[in-house]
Amino acid sequence: MKYNPHEYQSYATDFILSHPISAVFLEMGLGKSVITLSAIFDLCLDSFLVCKVLVIAPLRVARDTWPAEINKWDHLKGLSYSVAVGTEKERIDALKKQSTLYIINRENVDWLVHKSGIPFHFDMVVIDELSSFKSYGAKRFKSLLKVRPSVKRIVGLTGTPSSNGLMDLWAEFRILDLGQRLGRYISHYRNTYFKPDKRNAQIIFSYKPLPGAEEEIYKQISDITISMKSTDYLKMPEYVSNEVFVTLSEKEWKVYSDFKEDMVANLGDEEIDAVNAAVLSGKLLQMANGAVYDSENKAHVIHDKKLDALEDLIEGANGKPVLVAYWYKHDLERIKERFPVRQIQSSKDIEAWNDGKIPIAVIHPVSAGHGLNLQSGGSTLIWFGLTWSLELYQQTNARLYRQGQKDTVIVHHIITKNTIDEDVLLALTKKEKTQDALIDAVKANLEVMR
Repeated sequence: MKYNPHEYQSYATDFILSHPISAVFLEMGLGKSVITLSAIFDLCLDSFLVCKVLVIAPLRVARDTWPAEINKWDHLKGLSYSVAVGTEKERIDALKKQSTLYIINRENVDWLVHKSGIPFHFDMVVIDELSSFKSYGAKRFKSLLKVRPSVKRIVGLTGTPSSNGLMDLWAEFRILDLGQRLGRYISHYRNTYFKPDKRNAQIIFSYKPLPGAEEEIYKQISDITISMKSTDYLKMPEYVSNEVFVTLSEKEWKVYSDFKEDMVANLGDEEIDAVNAAVLSGKLLQMANGAVYDSENKAHVIHDKKLDALEDLIEGANGKPVLVAYWYKHDLERIKERFPVRQIQSSKDIEAWNDGKIPIAVIHPVSAGHGLNLQSGGSTLIWFGLTWSLELYQQTNARLYRQGQKDTVIVHHIITKNTIDEDVLLALTKKEKTQDALIDAVKANLEVMR
């Protein structure tokens, strides 16, 4: 296929070419893969500034999306690649092939650096989904940081740079610029830009930005960062967000409220810490969805209110395909008992969905997170149960709400009234405002650059 880049795509490619260190924050659907591949082609086969490129991506994206993009575009012919996923032997064989571009899944970064026996002779690294390196304690972060000084060029790609707040940015930029802009140590970053928020005596659970800190952080990273929103550059479909509230009966509500009170009461006079809060919120989310696991991992059904609402929504779709996002295994089991559904798991499932052959599909946000194009199969998404992760929430919505979608995208959220469901939806909204502030602060202004 002939590549006729949009102006923003040419701008982004030129930015990568002119910045040995670049953070490219592109929302879903803007074509970050072909933008980056166009720059790689130029660097490797035109200007000869780069010899060997490593692309690190989520497994499915590494295996399917990047190879598909290379094979799709005429202007990338001649760019050789090798996909290093699968068994250890398959990965080693792939890494030993003579290629320009090597693609590996992020789970194997530590293996590549410390166990593969393959010298890390890559002069350019592309991190697809930079946000997956936001944890500075993770093995993948530490391993990549160890070999980072030998890399001449690095590109960080993501649409969700700070899904859980500005604290995420430190590790991401530590990998990119080795600490030049936000500091070499997380403690210095925290002390400079944040103050303790939630705490229990000497234990600090969270931090919030100091006055003016957000603007200063954006200023520090702006010289190597561009950010673009799909709504600014693409003709996007109409998007409708809808909340469908269900109400528990008096008996069902007593089960929910008693559990919540008992869980808190069992903590005594101690403040709820992060671990206990996570356990409590997880149990309450399960109960809001209709069932809860006991200590032996057996699910106990509490109510079917969300299943009833889901049935109404499916019926209201009048035969149009619907995609249902679930979170817990017992959600899936109960949905399967009630409706004839098919899980989106394999390439065949994706193809069948896009061909309009699946009336009701179910998907888990973790598997829907990156790289899936599902916009051809339908335009209705139903959240049976929500996730605290803004990144997974946005990425799942973007499977349908993206360029190429011909219909209005309707995203339904089934919310159990007066439960933790409402808190999660509010938290997602608050996090999104933080992320939007970051994106807006470093947004590429094409009018100025012309």
